[in-house]
Amino acid sequence: MAEPSFTVGIEEEYLLVDPETRNLPERVPPSLVEDCAAALEKGQVTPEFLQSQIEIGTRKCDTIKEAAEEVSQLRRLVSTTAAKHGLALIAASTHPFASWDSQRHTDKERYNILARDMQGVARRLVICGMHVHVGIDDDELRIDLLGQISYFLPHLLALSSSSPFWRGQETGLKSYRIAVFDELPRTGLPESFDSFGEYQRHIDTLVAAGVIEDSSKLWWDVRPSQRFPTLELRIPDVCTRVDDGVTIAALYVCLLRMLYRLKRNNQRWRRYSNMLVQENRWRAQRYGLDEGLIDFGRGVIVPYADLLEEILELTREDALALDCLEEVERAREILHRKTSAHQQINSYHRALSEGASKQEALEAVVDFLIEESVAGL
Repeated sequence: MAEPSFTVGIEEEYLLVDPETRNLPERVPPSLVEDCAAALEKGQVTPEFLQSQIEIGTRKCDTIKEAAEEVSQLRRLVSTTAAKHGLALIAASTHPFASWDSQRHTDKERYNILARDMQGVARRLVICGMHVHVGIDDDELRIDLLGQISYFLPHLLALSSSSPFWRGQETGLKSYRIAVFDELPRTGLPESFDSFGEYQRHIDTLVAAGVIEDSSKLWWDVRPSQRFPTLELRIPDVCTRVDDGVTIAALYVCLLRMLYRLKRNNQRWRRYSNMLVQENRWRAQRYGLDEGLIDFGRGVIVPYADLLEEILELTREDALALDCLEEVERAREILHRKTSAHQQINSYHRALSEGASKQEALEAVVDFLIEESVAGL
């Protein structure tokens, strides 16, 4: 079996805010995206579903280090260009207090269809995520790894959480984005298929029924990309610090390479039912890093720190082969410092303890996000 290329592409979605009000603008001038795009290859900066969102995407990169450099450059460009239009960028999966019902969607055919078909569910999508494409050219291998990588999706979500607030309320969840996105159809954990042909027959059934145009309307936590020969990770929140997102991308590609090595040696990771993995997905959504995940083999909840060390040990050979050991091991730093969700909550309560009103404390969270989103670029 030829080893996959394991190329990497990273996509990030950002919210644009008014630095004065700290709120999302109802309208964003089209010239902002146009100004960004003028300095880049086609498609690297695009509008998102809402006018107050913007998306960046790296080119196909041969290494994590190359992808890290490019995503930093793209985030810096969007931040600088937004500032020229009187706006600021925040890399967070929800806004601390914005109301979804005052937002306008982008006038683009795909988004017009989405708004028409999904109605109120689509209007609530004031959320941003991060997607990681990993090159796996062989169709059958891509489907096989799809069924195995699901086990690790909650581990990656927990490390990325950046959406603890919704419409001015502390939700008690570290990733409230997941709760919003799960209102859409065809979301959540992926189905398991025995072959690429079986997967394609399921897609063909939905296309023939007129329910979807193509497989890009599958919004699973991980999916075979419709555009590229990649396995696309979609579960993470967008990370406020760019280095955290790079770490998650590095972990993902290393996990895929580890699973490929098992297959090459006539072994495989045990497939667990979605019923079980869903429990860990909920725990990651609710608690982030704080309360651990279930080890299904042992039947007990294990602290996240212990699970992370197991993953780092499992993938060390792969991190060395892919020259991303430093990026992977930065996960320990995230664990020590905590995720953006933790830091946002701390910022909010610190402002309250210093005498700020609830609204002022929420605005302080936005200020924190504006600063952290460009830290280290």
